[in-house]
Amino acid sequence: MNSGVLFVGGKKGDELVYVRNFSHEVNMDNLKQSYPFIFRDTDCFIVPIYPEYHTELLPDSILNTESPEEFVEDFPHRNGINKVYVSRAMTPHPKKGDILVFYRTGGYYKSVVSTIGITQEIRYDFKDEDDFVLYCRKSSVFPENQLRDMWRYSPQNRPFVVKFLYVYSFPHRINMKELIDLQILNGVNDAPRGFKQITKEQFNNILKATKSDESFIVD
Repeated sequence: MNSGVLFVGGKKGDELVYVRNFSHEVNMDNLKQSYPFIFRDTDCFIVPIYPEYHTELLPDSILNTESPEEFVEDFPHRNGINKVYVSRAMTPHPKKGDILVFYRTGGYYKSVVSTIGITQEIRYDFKDEDDFVLYCRKSSVFPENQLRDMWRYSPQNRPFVVKFLYVYSFPHRINMKELIDLQILNGVNDAPRGFKQITKEQFNNILKATKSDESFIVD
């Protein structure tokens, strides 16, 4: 099964028995199978996401200033670990297996890094508008009419889609000021506008500063 849950047999009363493999390994051919483990030794990108979409897409990363009651409805893009991020950003772009660190925008003090994801797939080759909408609809924060508007906005620069797995919410959030102090951002003008690649050392510094449990990371 894609989720990494394997059928091993049956018991009396037609009860089926499944086993989940929690060994510390990453299957790059099927990232869901080894979920939630990720490789430390892959490329890493900081990815900006606007406040109005952040918790809608990543409800487990809700901020203390937000109300959980606003995010209780049963929408696929909230509850599933499969997510999609729609972008027109210039290169560099992540590839399969790369780490995504989501950065909720908001300025010097209010912006925060909140979440880790892992890239499953990058899609550029949509046949047409309907193909794009069908691919995004269940796992995107955008309703169908907005997805169609995004597709039509610039025929010379169609959007592409990053499909990713939600992996981890940072227990402690660090803001732009702290990212600058840690030399992950080079000042306020270096706030990510697309996919900002960072070094492994910078990623490790984020993990330390956010007081993260690194047990899901494979060296």
